[in-house]
Amino acid sequence: MPRVQYTIYVVELSKRVFTENYRFRAANPQFNGVLQCLYVGMTSKSPKERFEQHKTAYRNKKGHNLSSGIVRKYGTYLRPSLYNHIKPLNSRSEALRMEKALALELRRKRYAVWYN
Repeated sequence: MPRVQYTIYVVELSKRVFTENYRFRAANPQFNGVLQCLYVGMTSKSPKERFEQHKTAYRNKKGHNLSSGIVRKYGTYLRPSLYNHIKPLNSRSEALRMEKALALELRRKRYAVWYN
């Protein structure tokens, strides 16, 4: 059985998320409105397939919603230039650490970022 690999991905969000979503705004006090609003995630699927799941409110076989409401409502497109340099990862825990590290790095660069 092939090993599951996880990919980090970034979605650009409409800047409306910053004015309309209090939790997003509170998580990004460094944001000055110049750069974009972003969502950083990780997936065992392709970034394109995962983005489509977010946009269509994907539910698994047990009926659990596996899409982010922020991406569903505000997601505009993938930003491969912000994640293509990250190689696929072999464990979920490693991918979660990388997701957080990339999100915090993008915040330091003054993007507004949401991650789980």
